Amino acid sequence: MDEVLLRSLTPSVLTVLVRRGADFAAAEDAVQDALVEALRVWPEDPPRDAKGWLVTVAWRKFLDATRAEAARRRREERVEEEPAPGPAPAADDTLQLYFLCAHPSLTPASAVALTLRAVGGLTTRQIAAAYLVPEATMAQRISRAKRTVSGVRLDRPGDVATVLRVLYLVFNEGYSGDVDLAAEAIRLTRQLAARIDHPEVAGLLALMLLHHARRDARTAPDGSLVPLAEQDRGRWDTALIAEGVGILQAALARDRLGEFQAQAAIAALHADAPTAEETDWVQIVEWYDELARLTDSPVVRLNRAVAVGEADGPRAGLAALAELDASLPRHAAVAAYLHERDGDLTTAARLYAEAAHRAPNLAERDHLTRQAARLNARRSP
Repeated sequence: MDEVLLRSLTPSVLTVLVRRGADFAAAEDAVQDALVEALRVWPEDPPRDAKGWLVTVAWRKFLDATRAEAARRRREERVEEEPAPGPAPAADDTLQLYFLCAHPSLTPASAVALTLRAVGGLTTRQIAAAYLVPEATMAQRISRAKRTVSGVRLDRPGDVATVLRVLYLVFNEGYSGDVDLAAEAIRLTRQLAARIDHPEVAGLLALMLLHHARRDARTAPDGSLVPLAEQDRGRWDTALIAEGVGILQAALARDRLGEFQAQAAIAALHADAPTAEETDWVQIVEWYDELARLTDSPVVRLNRAVAVGEADGPRAGLAALAELDASLPRHAAVAAYLHERDGDLTTAARLYAEAAHRAPNLAERDHLTRQAARLNARRSP
């Protein structure tokens, strides 16, 4: 059973059902039922046309559910609309489905959450972590979004900004290693850049390429995380870096700065440094100032504190960090790093251990635990 194939076909099948008049919630249920049926039938009797099979079965599931609730006349009308089995045209509707999920009837935050869940394949827990809210809160937000769109036709696509936000979050979750969606996010962003001439679309694509160029160097052979300063820069993909920098320069030349362009500029400065010691931290702080102005994001200010600590010394970084809420994710890890650079190994070890306890994934937890153990070993007589 090719589960990767099923996953890749799901957005297109869902789009077909929505186009044919199914409300989003019912269409999503029907597609899930069709996938279950495929897992049962395909191992013994694989179809010649996988997408056509899924469309036919999903539509039938949708009609069956409708018949249980609608009057006799409406049931008969639905039966007449049932598509005949046969080959379906080969097309990638994933990006279009992203736009459909960003429906004007939804708030941007709800549209992003719904798309990440329904199309991106992320779990409610992963989406909640990306938004820095409790899982229960995010579950309620997604449920409300489904109820909102259940009574409307998804024939009015949402705006580009919401779709960019979704693609960015999908890439980030894939880049973390929890769900391998980074390459898919890049593919869709390339499609969007080919269709829409907008500097922020270009900025997001540049940002993705510059981060993706470092992916192979981010982990050791045993799977452990390798911090940026310790990465083997010879393993960075120079072709992706060159492409990302070129796209970014063209976008910045249009003088319509946005947050993705600013993030890409920071990534480009890291990529441009031959060694960690040669990183232009002063310019990176300046870009973080621009990014903070554009977003007013506490996560941006947290990263800025690290950059300030590199540019002006650890105590300056700690002073910037003191202005932020200590409950912010990864706050303890940043504080530990700055205290270690300032020579306070006792405090740093304690904070590394605290950060490990709060780590969002296993790889990060193991890395922080090793950092705490390393400092404790140095302090032992």
